[in-house]
Amino acid sequence: MKNVLVLQRRKSKLHRELGTIFAIFAREVTLLFKSPAFIGMSIAMPMVMMGMVGGNLMENMTGGLNFEFGKFMLVGMLVNMLFVTTTQSMTTLVDDNDSNFNEEMLVSPISRYSLAIGKILGGSFGAIFSMLGTLIAGLVLKVTLPLSRWFLILSLSPLMCLSAGAVAMLVIGMIKNKKAANYAVMLITMPQMFLCGAIIPIKSTTGLLKILSRCLPMTYCLDLVRAVVYHDSAEHDSVVMFNPLVNCVAIVVVTLVCLIIGTYFYAESEKNK
Repeated sequence: MKNVLVLQRRKSKLHRELGTIFAIFAREVTLLFKSPAFIGMSIAMPMVMMGMVGGNLMENMTGGLNFEFGKFMLVGMLVNMLFVTTTQSMTTLVDDNDSNFNEEMLVSPISRYSLAIGKILGGSFGAIFSMLGTLIAGLVLKVTLPLSRWFLILSLSPLMCLSAGAVAMLVIGMIKNKKAANYAVMLITMPQMFLCGAIIPIKSTTGLLKILSRCLPMTYCLDLVRAVVYHDSAEHDSVVMFNPLVNCVAIVVVTLVCLIIGTYFYAESEKNK
């Protein structure tokens, strides 16, 4: 009888946590559709980046590469925009703090991690729209991928967004000012675009830049997606740096560490208000 009661309590708690995650996710999606400007910017940004930066690189600096740069850049921009859009969406935690929404959530009997995960998943929904802008830019530049590869990338996108959101959670957990949070998020996303190989190949990078690139989570997210896209391709060895298992382990470790530490600091800061 005692075991039955314990099992029922665990099931009840699990249902409560899943319900919390879904409720916060639904709230974020609703807020997203109430902000068409954010959707428009998330679609327009990759088009601008690929059109201006990528287009110039394709025409002027890719002659000596032994792989197709357009395909390389397209995959890089897909992952980069997932990171950028997800991390930017996490800054709304500061707004929720000002409106006392998080304070009301944190006094309820739910896990703080359910709040964080629901927020990240809600932000990742908006990040998916950025893939549309990248797709359009790729079509304009005449760079495409097989449909099967698109589905594989889409299946990996939640993992990419969860990693990005966890990193943002670590930063925002220590910052309560909206302006400072925006700058901090920009500081952790923009350098990664260049250091992690979203546009510029980094396989031959050495010294300090190599060390920095290996410390950034987007490096492993990008490499994992490229391993999927370039599977059974002659260009695989020229593009992919690590074994997919190494990438998966690195992504999971960084995500868990950032999520645990970031959520802890965020919950502690709310208690001390």
